[in-house]
Amino acid sequence: MAKNNTLLFLSSENCRLKIKEIANLNRSSSQRIKYNLRNLERKSLINLPYSIFDYSYFGLILFKVYFKWTYVSEKDKNKIIKELKENGYVVAVYELEGEFDLVVEIEAPNPSRFNKTLKQIVTNLPSLSNYRILLNIVTHIYPRKYLAKEEEIISQVPAEIVIGGDREIEEFNEKAMILLQNLRLNPKTRLSSLAKAADLNIRTVSKLFKELKQRKIVRGFKYNLNTEELKINKSRLFLKLHNLTPEREEEMQQYFLKTKEIIQMHKTVGDWDLELDIESFEKVKIRRLTVEIREQFKDVIMNFNIIEFYKQYLRYYLPEFLFKAKEEKKE
Repeated sequence: MAKNNTLLFLSSENCRLKIKEIANLNRSSSQRIKYNLRNLERKSLINLPYSIFDYSYFGLILFKVYFKWTYVSEKDKNKIIKELKENGYVVAVYELEGEFDLVVEIEAPNPSRFNKTLKQIVTNLPSLSNYRILLNIVTHIYPRKYLAKEEEIISQVPAEIVIGGDREIEEFNEKAMILLQNLRLNPKTRLSSLAKAADLNIRTVSKLFKELKQRKIVRGFKYNLNTEELKINKSRLFLKLHNLTPEREEEMQQYFLKTKEIIQMHKTVGDWDLELDIESFEKVKIRRLTVEIREQFKDVIMNFNIIEFYKQYLRYYLPEFLFKAKEEKKE
């Protein structure tokens, strides 16, 4: 495996990984790694660093809204993206090519709040009036194993991160919320800088950071990949299931976990039961994998659809309103 792909894997799977650690794993010098990382960032091959938090511990529900718009100009599209990014309940925005044009992920404390937010979006942006809604139940995040085949490299990151699902809502004090907000906005920032930004003692920040990871609130730190520039094909496979037994479901999950091109699996409620995010340098591999999944699980797959990803514009795992609400409460 080429060293640049190994570097891409390590940096994108953990944007907080120290240069010295990457250099040791990549069998290269720290100076060379530092230069190559800056190059990846400068060319925006890795971009939009983000922290992975388990939103379910905050009593939040994740909804995905798939929009189909009539033709919009590039200027109008940019206005739409800008307004969506400024919405305090929106945590992700990405563009697709196919049946749907845009996906907006919204986190809200209840369906009523989500409905109000969606109606506000549609009212302000009439070109987004045609849409479908999915309720996201749980997400399984897998490493991009197709980038690094060496087990020594792959083992440096968790084999699976699970967020969402049925969790007990937890309480977070003011210091924890300050730290979480700073991690949300600056995933790469070192603890000393976080302490300064949060106006907290470094020992307090270090202890809080460790506790939040142990409690599985903070799950990871990643980069988004510029798949278009990197010539990586990315698609989302939608599956409608039936006659699914617990045993068959477990077999499916193990299959997804072991398949290196599958980078995320989402359990949903709505028109589809599962979403699979698939990436590969070879488009034909996605095609073959789709056929293989349909064949392997033909007894439980009732229907399917596949759509290509185009571009990611926003990626958070906690919404802005959560922190503003705390600030308003304090005032």
